[in-house]
Amino acid sequence: QVQLMESGGGSVQAGGSLRLSCAASGDTTYSVNSMGWFRQAPGPKREGVATIYTGDGTTYYGDSVKGRFTISLSDAKNTMYLQMNSLKPEDSAMYYCAAGVNFGLSPDFVDYWGKGTLVNISS
Repeated sequence: QVQLMESGGGSVQAGGSLRLSCAASGDTTYSVNSMGWFRQAPGPKREGVATIYTGDGTTYYGDSVKGRFTISLSDAKNTMYLQMNSLKPEDSAMYYCAAGVNFGLSPDFVDYWGKGTLVNISS
């Protein structure tokens, strides 16, 4: 099965930048056409941040991060990145890597999850 591993989280001041990475392993040929990032602050709601279609590179962004964050894939499509610029305190959350089929920005249809990497932005 597909396994996902995030890295790159940490603590930075508002206005700074972070680059998150997600390494994928296993056979994704028939089980994955989308990869993305979700985040969850304390509470039950997991918010869609950004998603990319692995086939053609089409991207989707949540309204709160559009213009500040950029999602991308390595040439081999085995590593996904999230470049986060102009960070705000409200970006603080556990960030999760996700993979599956046509899930867009909805966590309800994600098939595979990483364990998360913590991002804390101080004011």
